[in-house]
Amino acid sequence: MPEPLDAALTEVRALLLDPALTRAVAAGRRRGQRPSVVRAELRPVTLKAGTRLQIATSDGDRPFTRNVTPGAEADAAVDALLAEPFGNWHVETVDATVQLRVTKSGEAQVHRARTARTPVEPGGHDRVKEYLLDPGDPIFAEIGGSAAKRRQVDAFLRALAATLPDDLTGPLRVVDLGCGNAYLTFAAYRYLSRRGLDVHLVGVDVRPDQRRRNTDLAGRLGWADRVTFVAGTIADAVVDPAPDLVLALHACDTATDEALARSLRWGARWVLAAPCCHHDLAAQLRTRPAPGAYDLLTRQGILRERFADVLTDALRAALLRLHGYRAEVVEFVDSQHTPRNLLIRARRTGAEGTPAQRAEYRDLVDQWGVTPRLETLLTPDEG
Repeated sequence: MPEPLDAALTEVRALLLDPALTRAVAAGRRRGQRPSVVRAELRPVTLKAGTRLQIATSDGDRPFTRNVTPGAEADAAVDALLAEPFGNWHVETVDATVQLRVTKSGEAQVHRARTARTPVEPGGHDRVKEYLLDPGDPIFAEIGGSAAKRRQVDAFLRALAATLPDDLTGPLRVVDLGCGNAYLTFAAYRYLSRRGLDVHLVGVDVRPDQRRRNTDLAGRLGWADRVTFVAGTIADAVVDPAPDLVLALHACDTATDEALARSLRWGARWVLAAPCCHHDLAAQLRTRPAPGAYDLLTRQGILRERFADVLTDALRAALLRLHGYRAEVVEFVDSQHTPRNLLIRARRTGAEGTPAQRAEYRDLVDQWGVTPRLETLLTPDEG
């Protein structure tokens, strides 16, 4: 429920000057106004001269950092930042997290949460457990709050955090291809907006009923102007303008290839794809003899399927590299949660693959006699 902005800013001020402050970020802008800096981050630091409040600001091109003394100097610096027309404040203390967003009407939407703590073990001590999205966040009441889902959300957000630069500012356009019931979509928006980013997110799913359900949920969360959904295929859904960040989580079989191909055509800056159900190359391997002494890898059905998983994602990562991306294949979530636990994480560098890298890719494809779907989609006369 909206609150008076002055009262909310007074609460934020008290937290910024509280010795229990751990980190705060201000970013975004209010309707019709523009702050003198695009982002400000505050955190306590310990110097030889004593404790100071470090304030790091950026004008979009250059960072500026200063350390102010607690007391009158810190009070004045905090008051100056609170007077700036920032659209979002995210404040974390040892015990609490407060997120303030200024609405178009100039009121404050405030979310308050206690810092999550691990249970006290016999003979142990209560200690803070770091969550990127508090398990007590009201969003879990809407998307479901099982322990398994919270673990997956946290693992996904950690991968997302590791992908995006810490000093990212400005608008961020995100698309989630094959979003399904969109619980990771909503978690991504919550996390990114709390970083102080101006986020617009589009979820794409082929089912119109999912679009309606997710649109209704976005409305209940108060995000209808920032999180929207369209019904369509990964390859053809209308998404305009092109996104900076593409998510494709558990898109089945060659749907992951379609998501990666579309990401490349958009020129997305970052891509996170969690593949699922690698049937395409497994089917091709059944009809082709294995090269040399590698028949033992594909003779047994279960081994052939697992090898196809590895080969598919290795070739996807190689193709991304050839098309100007740095690609890593990492663990998404613990294998005890799901066997489909790999994540392809890619960042656009603009550096096209070298002749040696192209030869390396072609040698592997030719040796196994396979045609990766992603290669086909990226071939100009076929894709």
